[in-house]
Amino acid sequence: MQIKNLMSEKLVTIDKDQNICDALRLMKKHKISRIPVINTNENHEKELVGIIAEKDIATKLGSSKYGHLAPSHFHVSTVMIKDVITADETADVAKTAKLILEKNIGAVPVISNGDLVGIITKADFIDICKGKAYEKILAEEIMSNEIISVSAQDRLVHARRVIMDSNIGRLLINENDELAGILTSKDIARALTSFRKRVPEKHQQAQIKNILVEERMSVNVKTLATDSTVADIANNMLETGYNGYPIVNDDDQVVGIVTQSDLLRLIVELELAS
Repeated sequence: MQIKNLMSEKLVTIDKDQNICDALRLMKKHKISRIPVINTNENHEKELVGIIAEKDIATKLGSSKYGHLAPSHFHVSTVMIKDVITADETADVAKTAKLILEKNIGAVPVISNGDLVGIITKADFIDICKGKAYEKILAEEIMSNEIISVSAQDRLVHARRVIMDSNIGRLLINENDELAGILTSKDIARALTSFRKRVPEKHQQAQIKNILVEERMSVNVKTLATDSTVADIANNMLETGYNGYPIVNDDDQVVGIVTQSDLLRLIVELELAS
């Protein structure tokens, strides 16, 4: 199968000279996590020059180097990833999934005859996991046993650092050794943007340390059982838009997590072997 059969053709793009508030508004409106960045050249042609993701925004907003800038002064070009990895629309689905995993990226803009025609994200691959072969594989077989978590009472800047250092998109939140919530890069990006807007610059360095994880985390976290099939997980992801599920045992204890990346690894393993 070629990626043109899976990619999203309804492209949402942003100009490199717009600011990150514009980017976050577009992400929220269209329920996406990353946007290709374009520039209009002297021939009035639009060219792909980068890609911006929520995680990139969270990283930049929390850095001391850019701490003096208001979000409205952050041009997309300051935050975006400039070395964009692209794929031709005829590229193989499994090989593209492997590329995404190897390069540790969330999406690949799709090109046809030099033109940007779509984008394929991790989420676009999930539909494959609804097939019969995936009904025989259980969550406990593919879940990640390494559970990275922070406390609800930890500072948000600490959670941001853990996400960056661990190169992940979400953290589980522990409260008295129980799952109390989940915090994503999206939550951090929006929290820091809001903070920068409402707090005067001279007070930001001191007050940013007062934002706690519990103020921004999502509660009532949905979990799945260890005997859930991969097809079950895929259906849940497609229905809710969540890109990760904590996995619990019979005693309702969190024993792992399954993310879109875990499903991609399985797709690569099964599809390239067939």
